[in-house]
Amino acid sequence: MTKVQSGMDVADYLGESGKLAWQVDDLAPGTQTRPVRSVGIIGAGTMGGGIAMNFATAGIPVTIVETKQEALDRGFEVMRGNYQRSADKGRFPQDEVEVRMGRMTPTLKMEDLADCDLVIEAVFEDMGIKREVFTKLDAICKDGAILATNSSGLDIDEIAGVTKRPEDVIGLHFFSPANVMKLLEVVRADHTADDVVATSMEVAKKINKVAVMAGVCPGFVGNRILRARQVQANKLLYKGVMPWDIDAAINEFGFKMGPYQMSDLAGLDIGWSKGAKTANPIRDALCEMDRRGQKTGAGYYDYDEARNRKPSEVTETVIRDVTGAEPSTMSKEEITESLIYPMINEAVKILEDNKAQRPSDIDVIWINGYGWPQDKGGPMYYGDMVGPKAVLARMEKLGAEDPDFAPAETLKKLAAEGGSFVDLDLGGLKTAGTEKRKAG
Repeated sequence: MTKVQSGMDVADYLGESGKLAWQVDDLAPGTQTRPVRSVGIIGAGTMGGGIAMNFATAGIPVTIVETKQEALDRGFEVMRGNYQRSADKGRFPQDEVEVRMGRMTPTLKMEDLADCDLVIEAVFEDMGIKREVFTKLDAICKDGAILATNSSGLDIDEIAGVTKRPEDVIGLHFFSPANVMKLLEVVRADHTADDVVATSMEVAKKINKVAVMAGVCPGFVGNRILRARQVQANKLLYKGVMPWDIDAAINEFGFKMGPYQMSDLAGLDIGWSKGAKTANPIRDALCEMDRRGQKTGAGYYDYDEARNRKPSEVTETVIRDVTGAEPSTMSKEEITESLIYPMINEAVKILEDNKAQRPSDIDVIWINGYGWPQDKGGPMYYGDMVGPKAVLARMEKLGAEDPDFAPAETLKKLAAEGGSFVDLDLGGLKTAGTEKRKAG
């Protein structure tokens, strides 16, 4: 399997990694692509609208389906506003706004997707809803159409299982805002046909994305690693570390936004409803107080009218009440290691689980989709900067507190025997389909 060799400086490494991510291992020789002359999008909200703009910008006609006229009108108004602002900044001529908007057709009928070559579902992240949508698509769409989900981490094999054509189903995980963010995780499910994979990578290039292959697992590659960081951040709150201290350490590491700055921006009430008791009682308590992030003027932080943030005494009181923890004297270095090293460990586990093609692909995902600092190259490259022994030492401590964070077996091996994270070859991305072909 092709890979980037260790020892490169970070600029050369990222350059080579970016080129390599386009190479798909385990495609049958001579695989052809399917034509994609028209695209259907289900959902005109933030994600659906952003996704649609990519195709309209690339000159590909788009049909956008919504369930209510108000949602459709609102979505088209947002898209027009986005294009108009770009034109006003001189990024393209003013008349191009109407040209691009003219490539998009609004509809309330899913049947209008019948002739689309590619349909992308961008509805609420709920398995029941997605199963319902794909059941309808299976009945409506023409033979040979590619059926894609924009899910950020649900089981695509389960989604494909409600259709009679699982070979046509793939994950196309765009990042928000989808008309701006470069990354596209192309998620290969167990039965996804080779030509669907090849076509998806080709389409990604046409719409100017950075495409990286991933396998089906909770959160795929990017969000699976992000979850490891978030879980550890929440654990630090129970050790008396305040959100602003956690964010400050992550900012100093090089991220523009820390976990709690990000939560406030996105909204604390994502996945929460009034009266709910979730696995995050601190968040629940803040939401019940209507501290739901920047949009309400308060979340983990307090905000002024210009959305400038400052540490909140209210939040500190809530955290002390929920956790009972005494104020912490943990150093920035320990905070950083407690958040970053679990990301490296989880990345190794993803390679062990054969859910990524190569270590450098993981770095491409984190550089292009999550704001990982360029000078630190990505989780795998940074793992080599600090060394496997340092990562193992921290993970042994965290794993003793929570078995979910036990050191990966490969991490133990690297620490004991030497070697590099970016040189790891644990078999690449495997699916039931690729393994069946090898066996046959």
